[in-house]
Amino acid sequence: MFVFFSFLLTTTVSYAIDIKTTITNADLIKKKQSESNKYLTAAEAHNIVKQHDDEVLFVDVRTLAEIEFVGWVPMVDAVIPYMSNDFDEWNEKKYRYSKVINGDFPIVFEGLMAKKGLSKDTPIIFMCRSGTRSSKAASLATKLGYSNAYTVVDGFEGDKAKEGSDKGHRVVNGWKNSGAPWDYKVDINKVLFNQ
Repeated sequence: MFVFFSFLLTTTVSYAIDIKTTITNADLIKKKQSESNKYLTAAEAHNIVKQHDDEVLFVDVRTLAEIEFVGWVPMVDAVIPYMSNDFDEWNEKKYRYSKVINGDFPIVFEGLMAKKGLSKDTPIIFMCRSGTRSSKAASLATKLGYSNAYTVVDGFEGDKAKEGSDKGHRVVNGWKNSGAPWDYKVDINKVLFNQ
């Protein structure tokens, strides 16, 4: 009887991959911190997705314009914009349209999790341009009960250079600058957003 009961217990155990991180909240500026306190660099995220693509969910949370004109990562499971442009409001300080939170984000995200049969313990990696929106997406996923929501701290484009001839340009780090694969040819079937 004990052997049978022990067998039942072991069949319900979830075997998740062990993701080691070296970055903490203390290492990041406030806007890149998430409630999950789980962080990856673009290079680390690439290696994890490459080695464990069936065991993680990789979500790009950038806008559709960003993936269309700046490039995207074919390795992502989906593109679900966390924010979209509000074309009725211009932000004078930032010289661009204001962004508003995509109210469908949690619904679409949880639908993707269910469709793929993933659990609340599945490692989820969120990526945006530079680590701010992905931290918000990871915080939201944490609030929804997902225990392994990671944010790519340097994002797709990376951080801006603070000096030199590239000052102000996103050339420091990030997916695009790390040598990880990316492309301009977007697979529209992975874009989960309706405007």
